[in-house]
Amino acid sequence: MKIELKEIDRNRWMIPRSGNMRVPGMIFSNTHLIKDLLKDQSLVQVANVACLPGIVKYSLAMPDIHQGYGFPIGGVAAFDAEEGIVSPGGVGYDINCGCRLMTTSLNLDRIKPHIKELVSALFKNIPSGVGTQGRVHLSKKDVTDVSVQGAAWAVKQGFGRIDDLEKTEDHGIFKGADPSILSERAFKRGLDQLGTLGSGNHFLEVQVVDRVYNDKVAGHFNLHEGQVTVFIHSGSRGFGHQICDDFLKEMGREAHTKNLQIPDRQLAYAPLDSDPGRRYLSAMACAANYAWANRQILMHLALETFLSTLSISPRDMGMSLLYDVCHNIAKMEIHNIEGRERSLCVHRKGATRSLPPGHPLLPDVFQKTGQPVLIPGDMGTYSYVLAGAQGAMELSFGSSCHGAGRLLSRSMAVKTAKGRSIYRELEDKGIFVQSRGRETLKEEMPEAYKDVSQVVDVVHEAGLAAKVARLRPLGVIKG
Repeated sequence: MKIELKEIDRNRWMIPRSGNMRVPGMIFSNTHLIKDLLKDQSLVQVANVACLPGIVKYSLAMPDIHQGYGFPIGGVAAFDAEEGIVSPGGVGYDINCGCRLMTTSLNLDRIKPHIKELVSALFKNIPSGVGTQGRVHLSKKDVTDVSVQGAAWAVKQGFGRIDDLEKTEDHGIFKGADPSILSERAFKRGLDQLGTLGSGNHFLEVQVVDRVYNDKVAGHFNLHEGQVTVFIHSGSRGFGHQICDDFLKEMGREAHTKNLQIPDRQLAYAPLDSDPGRRYLSAMACAANYAWANRQILMHLALETFLSTLSISPRDMGMSLLYDVCHNIAKMEIHNIEGRERSLCVHRKGATRSLPPGHPLLPDVFQKTGQPVLIPGDMGTYSYVLAGAQGAMELSFGSSCHGAGRLLSRSMAVKTAKGRSIYRELEDKGIFVQSRGRETLKEEMPEAYKDVSQVVDVVHEAGLAAKVARLRPLGVIKG
């Protein structure tokens, strides 16, 4: 498919309707980042998503867009509740992969002499890597309970505090979960992976607040320059992966049987009002709840490690959850479309919510500031904290990007890194890294990702979210 791109302004590009597209495509990007999109099929995927039934307004892509399965990663699409569809490819395999940021009372001088020891302790105490088993071993009934209760299950088991739930998206529970529809394979994969980091781009990072852009909002978020923070990126692990796989196969068979005309078989879908559509959303909710419980436990394990390694009290540590935000999800939401409120199923694949001040879904603590929007970069540069802005409600169904976005495939990154010691290069910059997989650091090297500062500038200038603070990595553990 030949893609035509039209520049709307310095941060937005349009793919006009053509062929079977029901709506235009809209890409948030700038002249620097847009060039990279011509190297893969991500723009074709934006156009393909625009062909799906019931899509509303635009097929959207955030500035971290890159090629994914069916939908591009960084893709956002909203479908009418009555006439639209749900597509597992629009959510992704790692259902409710997300980010959790914790603030502390520690400053850089306090931990700088101990950072290498701290990274080693975190790597030892927090299971990471492909198929790794965690310290929390579950029965099938436990998996059922986690699938329904989400982060609250972890808190009940002693992993964190009840007030953590207020600072977790949707209070850490996706309603409508129904574990009875899950496969035995999904249950089996969920038995021993709770409290594990995973592999690939999942990480736990010790950081320092490097720069503050908005003193007032940063103060409300309890962020200040020189402060130590802890950033977690993980999801529903093999449990969510299996749920996605099960429904992709089912909907793929259905599409073949009914001879559905879809531009890409990876975009297999089911109508929202169908039995497969309803079952998928209920199963997806189970995985989302598992992911929230997982990140809640990882936060607690990180706190334990800090306390023991630094020999300090919880009071001196002062670790507190700023926010937990998810990506890779499909949610039923109310949005104003051309002056009329409509119920939509918003798919965010590699994209997060960005709710503005005063939004009814925000907890009281963020009503005046807007939702914290967490955007991790690569392990050699920066991560960012932003605040949700009204522009997101008008332009992107209340959405922002979820990270820097890949520039190189994993295989290309490994090839590019041949003969280099990524570990040593990062240590020379004062960043200490430990990883489980032999190839992980090569796959995740900084050059494999887009310039996160450029990505964040697009989000900020387009009005999707406003910059609050920048975080610099000190130590990283990866799978």
